[in-house]
Amino acid sequence: MDELLAKLTFDAQGLLPAVIQDDANGDVLMVAYMNREALEKTLASGLTHFYSRSRRRVWQKGETSGHIQRVRSLHLDCDADALLIRVEQVVAACHTGNRSCFFTRLEPGGALAEERQPRFDPAVTYGSLAAVLQRVFATVRERKAAAPPGSYVGGLFAAGRERILKKIGEEATELLLAAQGGEREAIRYEVADLWFHTLVLLAECDLTLEELAAELARREGKRKPDYGSPEGR
Repeated sequence: MDELLAKLTFDAQGLLPAVIQDDANGDVLMVAYMNREALEKTLASGLTHFYSRSRRRVWQKGETSGHIQRVRSLHLDCDADALLIRVEQVVAACHTGNRSCFFTRLEPGGALAEERQPRFDPAVTYGSLAAVLQRVFATVRERKAAAPPGSYVGGLFAAGRERILKKIGEEATELLLAAQGGEREAIRYEVADLWFHTLVLLAECDLTLEELAAELARREGKRKPDYGSPEGR
C-alpha cells in the first residue's frame, strides 16, 4: 500500500478520479473521487470507498442501499493521477436504480437518448427506515465536523453533551404526553424528534449506527424478560 500511495499524484484538493468498471462485462459503472483515506479504506476492506465533495466526507459505496462494490483489481493510469477499479457490483451502481450511471447516449443528430437498465426502485430503497436513518445520521456527523453558520445541530454540539442530554429528556417527556393523548400524528412527530436527538447523542459519543445494529442483533431472539435487562447481557 505504501508503494502505491507514494506513486499516486493527488490534485490540489487531495483527490483523484476513480473510474469504476464492471469486472464481469467491462461496462463503466460510475466515476467518483477518492482521497487518501478513501483509498486506504478501499484497500483495507476490499469494498470501494469514495470522498464526497458535497458532503465533505468519506463514504462507502452501498452504505445506504446495500449495493456494495467488491474490488477485483485496481489499476493506475500512466500519470498515476487516476484509477481504474474493476469491481463485482451488487445490484446496481447508480442511485437512479440503473445498473450504470452512464445510461444517456448522444445521438448523431444531437438528441439525447436513454438506455436505462433499471435494477431497483429508488423510492423503495432510499425511502426505507434504514436508508433515511443513514442519511440523517450522515448529515448529523457532518455538522459535528464542520457546521455552517446558524446550524441547529451544530449549535447542539457546540453547547456540549449536557445540552444534548437535556434535549433528549425534553423530547422523551413530550413523547410520553403525546402517547397519553393517543393522537397518532402527535406520537409520530414526537418519536421522530426523539430519534433525531438520539442520533445527535450517538454522534457526540462517537458511536455508529452499525454498532447500534450489532447490539440489537445480539439481543435479537432472546426471551422478552431478558431483552434489554442487565441480566440478559
